[in-house]
Amino acid sequence: MGHLAFLPTLSTLCIVISAIFVAIGWYFIKQRKINLHQKMMITAAVIAVLFFTIYASRTVFIGNTSFGGPEHIKIYYTIFLIFHIILATIGAILGIRTIWLGWKKILDKHRKLGPITSIVWFFTAITGVVVYILLYVLYPGGETTSLIKAILGF
Repeated sequence: MGHLAFLPTLSTLCIVISAIFVAIGWYFIKQRKINLHQKMMITAAVIAVLFFTIYASRTVFIGNTSFGGPEHIKIYYTIFLIFHIILATIGAILGIRTIWLGWKKILDKHRKLGPITSIVWFFTAITGVVVYILLYVLYPGGETTSLIKAILGF
């Protein structure tokens, strides 16, 4: 990967910043500052889309990095990674739905779904950071390869 080694760090940073903007947006809505809430949530969504663009581009053009840590914990990493992927997918779907409801001023449903979406997004960011730490900080990354091979090991 060479000169593109910063991409996992950049994409992880984007998802953390997105979660921070969600938290700020949540704070503003509790203060009844609706305009600031909207700006923070749209900013969070834009940064999440930036994350996804970086991640998807890297996956398509470079591949994914497999786990390079000890073999005896690989199964735990794999289970955690699958949990993170499912959580991130649910978070993205909930995020799109929540933003759409807010945009269309369907506020009763938006108010019910928003807190759930935010919590899922926070856990997505946290688990994403853990995956990053396991892949690039605690252990040397394994080979960079296709998504299926990186996740399942074959």
